[in-house]
Amino acid sequence: MLNDIVEKIHEKFGEGVVERIETQHLQPILIVKADFLLDLCLHLRDTEGLYFDFLSNISAVDYYPEAKFEIVYHLTSIPYQRQLVLKVELFNDRNPDGLPQVPSVAQVWRTADWHEREAFDLMGVFFSNHPDLRRILLPDDWQGYPLRKDYKDPESYHGIAIK
Repeated sequence: MLNDIVEKIHEKFGEGVVERIETQHLQPILIVKADFLLDLCLHLRDTEGLYFDFLSNISAVDYYPEAKFEIVYHLTSIPYQRQLVLKVELFNDRNPDGLPQVPSVAQVWRTADWHEREAFDLMGVFFSNHPDLRRILLPDDWQGYPLRKDYKDPESYHGIAIK
């Protein structure tokens, strides 16, 4: 199964798209380059024999103290009863003015809209070309990204003590 998926990806994009393959987990994982993410996701959704029509989750992982983040996409092909995980590794100097960035896949799967907003809000990952990238759980004026490992809790918010 995994070999068929990787072969169809290589036929379309060449071998440079997939950086690594991990098979020791419950679902196979393809670590892919961010530059190809949108086109790859469209290919995975629209190609006969693949048809990954359902995005169940997007998560962000912080590898602090390294300057590394991972964005993880859990895909399912309902007609073919297959699951696949895509990962994109992002490197960022943790400067608040320059967030780690990856292309949005909201135009591929509508559910990505909400998942990407959550990853932006809590982990500070910027999804380029997202249709409405703004905070979803925290107030618009909240400073920082609370699920990052280097996040410092504020002492107060609008004069209200936070404990």
